[in-house]
Amino acid sequence: MKFLQSYPREVQIFLAASLINSAGGSLMWPLTTMYVFEELGHSMADAGLVIMIQALGGIIGQLLGGALYHRVGVKRLIVGSLGLNALGLFALPFISPYWYLYMALMGFIGFCNAVSMPAIQAFIGYRFADRRGELFNVVYVANNIGVALGTALSGFLADLSYDLTFILNGVTSAVFAMFFLNYLSRLDKEQGPVHLQKKDKPERAEGTWSLLCNTRVYLFIGIGSLFLWLGNSIWNTGVSPFIISEGMPKRAYGFLWTMNGILIFVAQPLTSLIKRWFARTSSAQITASGLFYLGAYLVIAGLHSYPGMVMAMILATLGEMLISPAIPAFISDHAYKAAPFYIGLTGGMGAVGRMAGPYVMGILYDNGGIMPVTWLAIGVAVLSVVFFVTHAVRNRQAEIDLAESFGS
Repeated sequence: MKFLQSYPREVQIFLAASLINSAGGSLMWPLTTMYVFEELGHSMADAGLVIMIQALGGIIGQLLGGALYHRVGVKRLIVGSLGLNALGLFALPFISPYWYLYMALMGFIGFCNAVSMPAIQAFIGYRFADRRGELFNVVYVANNIGVALGTALSGFLADLSYDLTFILNGVTSAVFAMFFLNYLSRLDKEQGPVHLQKKDKPERAEGTWSLLCNTRVYLFIGIGSLFLWLGNSIWNTGVSPFIISEGMPKRAYGFLWTMNGILIFVAQPLTSLIKRWFARTSSAQITASGLFYLGAYLVIAGLHSYPGMVMAMILATLGEMLISPAIPAFISDHAYKAAPFYIGLTGGMGAVGRMAGPYVMGILYDNGGIMPVTWLAIGVAVLSVVFFVTHAVRNRQAEIDLAESFGS
């Protein structure tokens, strides 16, 4: 990839390590339901419970990971959480026959994996401050390449052995931990302890309550993300059963996600134009994302057909491409040393929507099919746009000041 040549070698190595880790992580998550139902012989309700426990662990991990960034230190937090995640994955084949221990371990794995997320994003914001918005987007693309590779391999590996997927996932997590251990140890020797702070800002310690009181930075994008990801559950708990009930082949649903992965690569020039012409700031990109998601659900409601779902996936993917790098970029730009705390907090709030969405929409689908689910998605998308617009209005002057400081 020629565009990677414009980045320093350390960035290229970081992207490669991130791709490998995301590929390993995506080996397992598509197979959890199949593993619980087929291999362990439990019901689909039990499979849903395992996924919910894992998601709950992820929410706690996001919140705690951001709060512990400066107290524990970036190296201990990232390397420790990735190492514990690897140990949990290696233990799965031995623990899985014991149902309650298996559920607890899945929660532990979800927790450890999530603890590292805000720390890694905050570290990127510190280390590459002059190009952080651009690099957040490149990391997002690299992670999606890894997800595409991992999900493509997961089915083949599961045919061989479910345990093999757990072990390979653990290996990639351990490799990522070793990468960060070596990388951050070298930085410590060269530059001293890593902090996340602007050079022109005096360093001061803030308590959790004072951080929570600064609602301008996190509250409205956090609540907006909660609604956004709740609505996005329509793909698994609305579109998927609708395709099956209409007698379409299952590969029609798989095609939607294949298209999602392809668009994330090929539509980068289009999102760059959107950012240049209509959404120059991170706040504007977040708002535009909400509008794209809203447009996707309106298309599903209006066309109520597979071509409509294809068009909706295109719109939703553009929304995903805008919001995923924009939130950590905004927080890194405006929160300074407190960025890890706010990245974890907004990530945890969004994860609540991901956890609640499948359950709420599952009830609606069982009682009325695709349309009640779609109207719920539209309603929560409207709410997400309202909160994103509120966020943009409250931060308008801060964004102007930031643009002028970079211009000078």
